[in-house]
Amino acid sequence: MSFPDKPIAHLLGSNGPVHALTYSASPGTYILAGSADRSIRLYNPQPSTSVHPSSSSHITKQQQQQQQNAASPPPVPEGRLVQTYAAHGYEVLSLTVSSDNARFASSGGDRAVFLWDVASARTLRRFGGTPQGHTARINCVAFGGDGDALLASGSLDASVRVWDVRSNALKPVQVLAEARDAVTAVVVRGPEIVSGSVDGRVRTYDVRMGRCVTDVVGPSVTSLSMTRDGKAVLVGSLDSKLRLMDRESGGCLKTYSDPGWKNEDLRVQSILGGKEQYVLVGDEMTGTPGRHGEGRIWAWDILTGEVKAKVAVPWGPAGYEPKKLVGKDGKPKERSNILTCFAWRENGFGDQYCVSGTSGIVTVFGYN
Repeated sequence: MSFPDKPIAHLLGSNGPVHALTYSASPGTYILAGSADRSIRLYNPQPSTSVHPSSSSHITKQQQQQQQNAASPPPVPEGRLVQTYAAHGYEVLSLTVSSDNARFASSGGDRAVFLWDVASARTLRRFGGTPQGHTARINCVAFGGDGDALLASGSLDASVRVWDVRSNALKPVQVLAEARDAVTAVVVRGPEIVSGSVDGRVRTYDVRMGRCVTDVVGPSVTSLSMTRDGKAVLVGSLDSKLRLMDRESGGCLKTYSDPGWKNEDLRVQSILGGKEQYVLVGDEMTGTPGRHGEGRIWAWDILTGEVKAKVAVPWGPAGYEPKKLVGKDGKPKERSNILTCFAWRENGFGDQYCVSGTSGIVTVFGYN
């Protein structure tokens, strides 16, 4: 089956760049998007209305025939905005959903982790905002523990803090402060917390054994995506390379790169998808700018390391073209849809994925 490169839905509503995406837990019916406009939006990517209205009128049939005869593809349908969650005072940078879909957690510039009730759209708890909490923006957050009883958060303050969701304590139950620079990514699996940081290290904490194992990557780590069996982790870093690392030995199993792909300045997320057939990442668009504000997805074969697809992602649907910018020299500047966040349904094993970034419009791709 070829790589899915055709958009099946656009999700609109954000008033700024989108920094975080996640699907609801299995079966992954909904998508959550965290935005620079300080809001989180819950979408159903299934279109709310048919693009071509069903009608038996002669005029409608004529229009449909003309559209079928035209060379241009049919417009991409729009998904449904179900709910908006607003409590953050700063941009939203990370999202994580509980396995029962009743709660989700978010983090960002507020220096606190927000725990939300999905149905009522209210915050249940806020972790932080005290002397024992994070002292800078929180880049990443992840559920963990039995029954999602814990939250792990990684911050610009170079620490990972672990919070007990069930207790009313204001202090974290654990502070992991081995990083020498900002923590950019965190993954929880069983008793292990894996963090990536700007100091170029991937650290694995076994919280039961009280042990920390450090693997040296070198360049700043921007993203982590673990395989389903937990034996390997995909590491994104600011040297225009992605590495699949063996978690037991710390060795590099495969490196993914291309002369046309650059990632040296921005925190661009990379993920595993297509039942772990593919490695996906966005593009800073500094090499070859996109036309009309386009962004670009790169996809490699996880085993061979060959580029399987380069997918152009439009700024948005027709009528949502980027506003023109004028540089300091007075000349117009090209804008590109820099794709910084990705999510694949059912943790990489579902039938669709979504991407977003600068434009604030979420584009959904699927096999069907």
